[in-house]
Amino acid sequence: MSNYWQKKICLVTGASAGLGLAIARTLASHRAIVLLNARTIGPLRQISELLQSTGSDAVALPGDVTSQTDVDSLAKEIQNRYGRLDLLCNCAGRSMRGSILETSVEDFQKLWELNFLATVRTTRAFAPLLSQQRGHLVNIGSLAGKIAPRYLGAYPASKFAVTAYSQQLRLELGPSGLHVLLVCPGPLKREDSISRYAEEAGNIPDAAQAPGGGVKLKGIEPDWLAEKILTACERRQSELIVPGKVRWLLALSQISPRLGDWILDKTTG
Repeated sequence: MSNYWQKKICLVTGASAGLGLAIARTLASHRAIVLLNARTIGPLRQISELLQSTGSDAVALPGDVTSQTDVDSLAKEIQNRYGRLDLLCNCAGRSMRGSILETSVEDFQKLWELNFLATVRTTRAFAPLLSQQRGHLVNIGSLAGKIAPRYLGAYPASKFAVTAYSQQLRLELGPSGLHVLLVCPGPLKREDSISRYAEEAGNIPDAAQAPGGGVKLKGIEPDWLAEKILTACERRQSELIVPGKVRWLLALSQISPRLGDWILDKTTG
């Protein structure tokens, strides 16, 4: 196991569930100092106590990353307590289901706030500390932030924005030493992957309620992906697309949008 992360100060948003939790656990196993952020204090404390019971250095720092006040308070606390930051992993976010014309402006606003503007807020707050350390900024995008399948409502638009923002950050801040990694995974394995969108699905095909909107890809193990993300940071990669075989579809979609749409239509629910 690499000792690269030992005693590094690492902040993970959305750390109470899903990929955020997997990344927090993986950082703890690499002996990092893990700062756990999410809105709900109860689950966050349970996770930090569980990690502490294994000898890990984990701290619960609750707060809502869609609130500028909470983000400012979080940045002040980390500055005062540690004076540095080596990794910010922007994992807070959620997906949705719905046909595009049945997705309301309010739905777009909610996902825009959580999936994109929260990333902007935390990045602006912590970029100076990260740059001082030649640290790592990890933005969790999605394959839906590269290609937009049917029936995902406002989700693809919010993740396309993360893709664009990450590229701008790489170009503008990379020369000063900040490493920016955009992670674009396919659907993750979850216990509630079939039922979680049942209430909001509306008039969409049953297959579209499946992970990834019914995309014909195997679910990704979050812990496996977390290790891949840390390795990509150590190598200072610009992007991590999982599974890698999807790159051919991304390339074809750029060359021929019509062909890309046809393939996407045939390979999703």
